[in-house]
Amino acid sequence: AFSAACVAQGDIAESVFGKKDHGSIVADEVAGQAIALIALAFAPAEATSTWWAAMLTTGGAFLAFRLTDIVKPPPARQLQVLPSGWGVLVDDLVAGLYAGILVLLVLQIIL
Repeated sequence: AFSAACVAQGDIAESVFGKKDHGSIVADEVAGQAIALIALAFAPAEATSTWWAAMLTTGGAFLAFRLTDIVKPPPARQLQVLPSGWGVLVDDLVAGLYAGILVLLVLQIIL
């Protein structure tokens, strides 16, 4: 839903704020964070077996997403040039994918 909103409203937000990915636009962040959290469905059972393990794992996914969203490793940064809301959205989806992979790798190492 947030991805669709971002694509549909991308042109409008860009003209209102006068900038492609203004900080007031958060639908892309929510969509990217959702990707990082969806990856937890593939986490080992121990990662979510207790409330504190689930809190640490979801917190790790949040921090990993923020890190990858700020750093924007390739091709995330390059995808920002896509037209309309796609450029606003897709870089965050890629950052979410990277964050999910990062969290799953860390969980494999520590569990």
